[in-house]
Amino acid sequence: MGVLISKISRRRFVQLTAAVAAVGMGRAAPNDFTLDDAAHIFPAPGDPVLWPAYREALAHWREKTRARLHYDDALYRRPDFFWAASNYACGFLMTCDETFYDPRAARYTVGSYLRRARREFGGFDSVVLWHAYPRIGVDNRNQFDFYRDSPGGVAGVRGAVRQFHQRGVRVYIDYNPWDTGTRREPKSDLEALADLVASIEADGIFLDTLDSGGAGWRARLDAARPGVILEGEDSVPLEKLHDHHASWAQWFDDSPAPGVLKHKWFERRHMQHQIRRWDHDHTGELHSAWMNGSGMMVWENVFGSHVPWSARDRSMLRAMLPIQRRFHTLFSEGAWTPLVPCEQPGVFASFWERAGLRLWTLVNRSENACQGNLLRVAAAPKQRCFDLIHGAEAAPPLLSGEILPRGVACFAVGALDDFGSGFSAFLRSQATIDRHKDFSTARPHAVTVRSPGLRAPLREVPDGMVEISPAAFEMSMNMRVRECGFYDSTPPPGIDLGDSYGFRLQNFRRQVSFRRFAMDKTLVTNAAFAEFMRAGGYTPRHPENFLKHWSDGHPPTGLENHPVVYVDMEDAQAFARWARKRLPTEEEWQYAAQGTDGRKFPWGADMEANRCEGISDKTNAVTAFPSGRSPFGCYDMCGNVWEWTDGAYSDGFTRFCILRGGANYQAQGSGWYADGGPRPVDFAAKFLLTWPGLDRCATIGFRCAADLPD
Repeated sequence: MGVLISKISRRRFVQLTAAVAAVGMGRAAPNDFTLDDAAHIFPAPGDPVLWPAYREALAHWREKTRARLHYDDALYRRPDFFWAASNYACGFLMTCDETFYDPRAARYTVGSYLRRARREFGGFDSVVLWHAYPRIGVDNRNQFDFYRDSPGGVAGVRGAVRQFHQRGVRVYIDYNPWDTGTRREPKSDLEALADLVASIEADGIFLDTLDSGGAGWRARLDAARPGVILEGEDSVPLEKLHDHHASWAQWFDDSPAPGVLKHKWFERRHMQHQIRRWDHDHTGELHSAWMNGSGMMVWENVFGSHVPWSARDRSMLRAMLPIQRRFHTLFSEGAWTPLVPCEQPGVFASFWERAGLRLWTLVNRSENACQGNLLRVAAAPKQRCFDLIHGAEAAPPLLSGEILPRGVACFAVGALDDFGSGFSAFLRSQATIDRHKDFSTARPHAVTVRSPGLRAPLREVPDGMVEISPAAFEMSMNMRVRECGFYDSTPPPGIDLGDSYGFRLQNFRRQVSFRRFAMDKTLVTNAAFAEFMRAGGYTPRHPENFLKHWSDGHPPTGLENHPVVYVDMEDAQAFARWARKRLPTEEEWQYAAQGTDGRKFPWGADMEANRCEGISDKTNAVTAFPSGRSPFGCYDMCGNVWEWTDGAYSDGFTRFCILRGGANYQAQGSGWYADGGPRPVDFAAKFLLTWPGLDRCATIGFRCAADLPD
């Protein structure tokens, strides 16, 4: 329900009437003076003549809404929550990101991660430690298990959090409310979250897919650890703004003249992080943050897809953040006047004032550089004016300069003491940042490299293997677009990333050719792996979850002929080397499962009963379904367990491999879970790699291949 302006003067009423009449001429929108409670941003009128009325409407709406809600800002006045109001830059961090965790050295690299963040973006005030999706659902581990099974366990995560804290960076954990189909905790999700917050010393909880936490959350988190905030992915209802200190401003549509963030206008100390994760141009988000005294979410590794920021976007954020941080009390507690007059078309400004200091944030909405007079300001005696973006003194009353295309500017006026200590050094730093700016729209491209496959030559086909004949043809494979469903970590052209939530299949085709090779008839069994352990004396570098289902070094009784699981790719490769074999490539695996006729299942075109187990929480003996064999005679190439294929991929941020075949297990209840159940032979599952404790799963096994002479 909209709130209309009250107490409008006759002159203002005439202006309003003219504005409505101008709609037909394309000069204004019909709701220029209507503030919709359902809006995320109150759109602004394009005509500067109408801005005073717009500001009057904003003030009236805030006063009326606060009274209606009986708003109490007590939690924003609590010192342990003060950090949230200056949390301007938040980094979305995949815990498997190679810039954060080095799998070779097996350690977190917090220092180098934050140095890169400062070099590229101006540094982070906080990070979201994202952990489970899109991996969750491969087996029965729940979202809390993913933190427990992270490198070093809970203690290792806590150590990384403490390193962030030592560098002044706060840490969120992630909560996935849709995770109801995996292993359940013996306590409520809230209790599990509170325990995790206390254990790893987290500062906030990111509420994935939610706008807010439930009743009782605030009290339980306060008991666990002081100063823990809640930040929703969706816009928090105004009724809950009093105890939710932050929220995402995700895909908010703005007006040509920058509008006002509703939540930021209602409560200045509420932090909103602008985010459009698939966009290649972030200037709109940067403008909204700059004009509203709000923050940015920096997210380049989108669940395993590389979506880098452009040089221009990085340069703008590097220039903005030092100003926001230095004057954060001005932005969160001072008087704010949206949309004050500027001297150039296409340039807009917000005005901020507190304790004698006046500051203007400006944006250039044009695709062209803006030069000349920008802003008219008055300065009293002993007051000085500074261009804070360029780090230089300016001369009032008519401030001039250049704002690059889609760029930003900032001017401030006050007595020198109003700017605080170290201001000269601050100006020098800003001037250095400005000298190194790069306003090109080019974006770095991460090259995905596949590690070379191994060779395992045999003179003849040994027992337990089948011969696969040479072939050359175009192979077709399908991968689920789950925001990461691509062979190249940089999403290919033509992919509608905004449609990723549909989880549709994306088809890939490539020419393949095979020399003569051999493939194991069956998956490697627990019994075979036990023999390898006895004869080979294998000890993994990292024992976490290695053969987790075994007891005292022995397979479970009755499961000797079931596939071995809880082995990672390195474990599987070690077995293959001992057996004088190797892992098959995914192309070899598909050919062995499919043959040359393009069939969808090892036995034919359609899923048929009694060819495989179907959805189940258990594994089967590796020869349980002889009628489900492939054209070459291989068992279990649809269901039982997923299979490792040879060759990990990496783009410097994300490591992944391709799993084939599907598994009996399938997590139920949410489309966010990884694919499960038996899968067609042309189905490829992208599996993000972290470290053995997470990569060893209850539903992934392997078979071996070998090279044969031509």
